[in-house]
Amino acid sequence: AIAMAAPPLSAQEFYAGKSIDLIVANTTGGGYDQYARHIARHIGRHIGGQPTVIVKNMPGAGGGRAANFLANVASKDGTVLALLTREIGLAPLLTPNPANFQFNAVEFNWIGSPQQDLGLLIVNSKSPAQSIEEMKLKPITMSGTGPGSGPTVFPLLLNEVLGTKIKVIPGYPGSPEALLAMERGEVDGHASGGSSAAFRTRIDPMLRTGQMKVLMQLGMKKDPAYPNAPLAFELIKNKSDQQFLELIFTPQFIGRPVVAPPGVPAERVTALQAAFDKTMKDSEYLAEAKAQNLDIQPVTGAQIAEVVRRVYALPPELVE
Repeated sequence: AIAMAAPPLSAQEFYAGKSIDLIVANTTGGGYDQYARHIARHIGRHIGGQPTVIVKNMPGAGGGRAANFLANVASKDGTVLALLTREIGLAPLLTPNPANFQFNAVEFNWIGSPQQDLGLLIVNSKSPAQSIEEMKLKPITMSGTGPGSGPTVFPLLLNEVLGTKIKVIPGYPGSPEALLAMERGEVDGHASGGSSAAFRTRIDPMLRTGQMKVLMQLGMKKDPAYPNAPLAFELIKNKSDQQFLELIFTPQFIGRPVVAPPGVPAERVTALQAAFDKTMKDSEYLAEAKAQNLDIQPVTGAQIAEVVRRVYALPPELVE
């Protein structure tokens, strides 16, 4: 008799009675950890077989430890996922020593992200430049944070592609201190890397009183909350400059990505992506997000995969 191969298990049969590990590339208590635990409490309901989801933290190497683990060590059956840092997908492309990153971001199975981020370029009412056109004529100062961070890098990029005359004053520990410097008049403005709920709560009263204004949005998708502030993309006509910005803003779009290892069976990846998308519309999930002040602006796994593919296909001299 010829032995018949058993048909592959459906995702529902496979996940019944199992648990999924969700590895977080950061320490407990931070924003990434908060999003991961929030997703873990809800996504299991939307996966056939209703597995339990267990969060495990694996910080280290700027998010590289978790990404390397996912690619090389984690089980490839769909029982291990990771919530990675927004920059990690591009790290092998953009860092001087890519040998630290033992993964190919294009081969990851991107499941989705609960949030895309958006930087804001803000000036105070005493700044010599009160519009983007004036910023091309008058030098202004902006508070920067650590080397390589959005607040330090974004103004230099704008000088490069728009001809603004921004001088970055680096070394502020984080956005609260960088904003305080602007309030006190130590600097004229600030270009934020993101715009979390806490950040918006901080700037909204000053925007209302006219003490500050948002001149530009730094990211891939416009936020209607700031209708008078154009996206940086909208101001640039040159194709290679637009590609340059797309490269730099890709991490903003990727946000806080949930990722499965390469090699997970396709029907399980599809089931996980569908479960993620349903979770993002789940009324219990959204009510809890609101209570925790978590911004939910989801990006699908397919959208992330497409952007990552595009970036890895850019001309090497642009990346350089």
